[in-house]
Amino acid sequence: MMQANRHLEKITIVGASTAGLSAAETLRREGFTGPLTLIGSETLPPYKRPPLSKQVLAGDWNEERAHLRKEEELKALGASWLLGASASSLDRSNRRVLLSDGSTVDYDGLIVATGVTPRRLSRSDDLSGVHLLRTVDDARRMRGEFGAGRRLVIVGAGFLGCEVAAVARRLGMEVSLVDPLSAPMILQLGPTVASEVESLHVQHGTRIYAGVGVASLHGDGGRLSEVRLTDGTTLPADLALVAIGSTPNVDWLHDTGLSLENGLDCDAYCRAAPDIVAAGDVASWEHTLFRRRVRLEHQTNALEQGTAAAQALLGLATEPFAPIPYFWSDQYDTKIQVYGIPHERAVTSVVRGEPGAGRFAATYHLDGRLVAVLTWNMPREVLGLREELLDSLTEQQNASTAG
Repeated sequence: MMQANRHLEKITIVGASTAGLSAAETLRREGFTGPLTLIGSETLPPYKRPPLSKQVLAGDWNEERAHLRKEEELKALGASWLLGASASSLDRSNRRVLLSDGSTVDYDGLIVATGVTPRRLSRSDDLSGVHLLRTVDDARRMRGEFGAGRRLVIVGAGFLGCEVAAVARRLGMEVSLVDPLSAPMILQLGPTVASEVESLHVQHGTRIYAGVGVASLHGDGGRLSEVRLTDGTTLPADLALVAIGSTPNVDWLHDTGLSLENGLDCDAYCRAAPDIVAAGDVASWEHTLFRRRVRLEHQTNALEQGTAAAQALLGLATEPFAPIPYFWSDQYDTKIQVYGIPHERAVTSVVRGEPGAGRFAATYHLDGRLVAVLTWNMPREVLGLREELLDSLTEQQNASTAG
């Protein structure tokens, strides 16, 4: 067990979203009473990001419903909130964060929770109607262009792209889903489940362009009018969503001596350096159950890792951060739930129900080891499968330790 870190008089959290808020609440809950500062690049208080591509984009929720806490709950933390500010660099020698407006914030302990930034298509910024979707402002802008009969081209058929396609089709829009891979979500869920995702979208009228990329975007009067694909296909478009992944926000940490191989690299306790920890989408850490380094961009992980990182900073962590990752996706009338990490080389086996019937469960094995479980419209089954996965991973870990 770590020794309690008693020399921390002031703590700074860079990143005021899910992971940062979770860390701040944990610090107070664990008895830290000193000055606490949260730095966030957005002007809004912390909010949930998953609803942006679903309920908020569809107009089913107002923006306030996505907020993680009420105003009085945030005030009760007794923290200083520097919103609308971003970190530009880190002075580790003097324990100081430099902000883009030229101001500085000192720290004794630092929690990095800066998340990720969506990747852009080259030469797309000069056309209106081309959208990214990461923030509430992004969702608001995109929702303002939605309407029955409008033509939406989505570049990237991962979680975000598929969820937005489902919302747009429900609103009566014409949707084209483009991805250079062979099927939607194949990288995240493997070929067996990806085939079902593709069928689901085709059944609801989405046009799928798999195995092809985007060659160029073209506009009329500065407004997007068409998307040209690498196979010569031209797709008329009133608007487009670029959903081709993201990059960790670590530019401000260059030349600090910290390891930045894939985000901010940490040990099994979320520690990047003495008195520096990381949490959420930006954090890469040694996962002892899966026996490899991972970085996860999921809401549940951000909540859990914010807690773990804060405890590690205070010297209160009793064991490595090794949760069973959980994520989900809602598309049309389908709920996909996953525990674990479905590796792209994993072998997928359907263990309950059958694909095509609207309800099934599957397991993922990598090199003979169970690494993930998935349910498709079987919410009652998922927790039992999670326990099977946990038992299997624990047994594998014990066997490895004994060996």
